[in-house]
Amino acid sequence: MSVTMDGTKQQRRGNTRQRIQDVALELFAEQGYEKTSLREIAERLDVTKAALYYHFKTKEEILVSVFEDLTRPIEDLIEWGKGQPHTLETKQEIVRRYHKALADAEPLFRFMQENQATVRELRIGDTFKDRMRGLRNIIIDPDAALTDQIRCISALFTLHAGMFVMQDVEGDPREKREAVLEVAVDLVTQAHRGSHPAEGPDQGPDQAPSDAS
Repeated sequence: MSVTMDGTKQQRRGNTRQRIQDVALELFAEQGYEKTSLREIAERLDVTKAALYYHFKTKEEILVSVFEDLTRPIEDLIEWGKGQPHTLETKQEIVRRYHKALADAEPLFRFMQENQATVRELRIGDTFKDRMRGLRNIIIDPDAALTDQIRCISALFTLHAGMFVMQDVEGDPREKREAVLEVAVDLVTQAHRGSHPAEGPDQGPDQAPSDAS
């Protein structure tokens, strides 16, 4: 019985923590990180400042926790990619998974885009740079031509641009997301085939040219 109660309590705490994160991110986006106080976050949540303090002692703790939670799929993707061969299929899958991770964490990345000075001052700025270096390392072939390495890196930034720039372009949001993903996949496909011309345009990433003899 006590185990069940403890589990329920743990889940309730987890839900409160997530509510704090969501509300804090809303306020940071609305009025800026610097202008938002813990008191305002507590008031929006309709809890006491002491209750908020139980979970987080500072605004930075809240923001760092949001960053760590929402970017964990990117960290998992990097770890997965380290153990994969540098095939076209792997690179396309990296792009697809990163596209989904960005979409799931869109409020956070929108905040980071609009508050770049704040992000640089906090440790999440350096952590995000490390994430991008990790993604770069798993998506490029070290021996590939420089132009093909740039195409692979550009695929990642195409996904970033799709999240921020494309919102001002007319069209159905879902169609725009699919178009951005298609362009990013095309970039890694072109880069891979430039580095592995023997595969040919119609062969899969793991297929060798057929022996005509």
